[in-house]
Amino acid sequence: MNGRLIAIGDIHGCHLEFADLLSRLALSRGDRLVLLGDLINRGPDSRKVIDLAREAGALALMGNHELRLLKYRRTGDKRYVKDTDLETFKLLRPADWEFLAGMALTYHEPDLNTVFVHGGFLPDQPWEKQPAEVVTRVQVIDQDGRPAKRAERPDAPMWADLWSGPPFVIYGHTPREEVYKLKWSLGLDTGCVVGGHLTAYILPEKRFVQVKARQRYWP
Repeated sequence: MNGRLIAIGDIHGCHLEFADLLSRLALSRGDRLVLLGDLINRGPDSRKVIDLAREAGALALMGNHELRLLKYRRTGDKRYVKDTDLETFKLLRPADWEFLAGMALTYHEPDLNTVFVHGGFLPDQPWEKQPAEVVTRVQVIDQDGRPAKRAERPDAPMWADLWSGPPFVIYGHTPREEVYKLKWSLGLDTGCVVGGHLTAYILPEKRFVQVKARQRYWP
């Protein structure tokens, strides 16, 4: 494997912080950049984030926010979206929609026995076969073994706490003040849009690079 493999947690429209982080990473030929979904919504400029991602040649994974907008665009059904989604929806250009539609659900790096995903996986099923609704949205596992949001089931265990690998999983989606590091997983959403940090993780050296949010953008 030539170059570095770099994962970045949820950006949520925080284009200034994304630009700061890219500057600190100083990408060079051979580096690969994987964005862990939720590039858009909530923060100040989703379009600029997409522009920066495209310029950096990043592989962007599908987050629940991208999935919601794509579903709404396809169906016109407002059940899929929230009011803040509609602000982004109106601003996106044809090339942006193409970018969103081209997002993969997962990225597998066999040499490192590592999979990148936005949300996570159900621990008792093959990761490769799990649908978008699960892998972009799961935070906790309810008592029936189904994926749920942390806010809906605050007492339920995190999927990552039940994940015993292999593979090692690097994910975003569940914001925390600090990186969530377990034996078989790594959570990189450190809440940039709510005033936390935007975090990158560099392989194979296993090093973190963070930038502090310039302000709290949401809610």
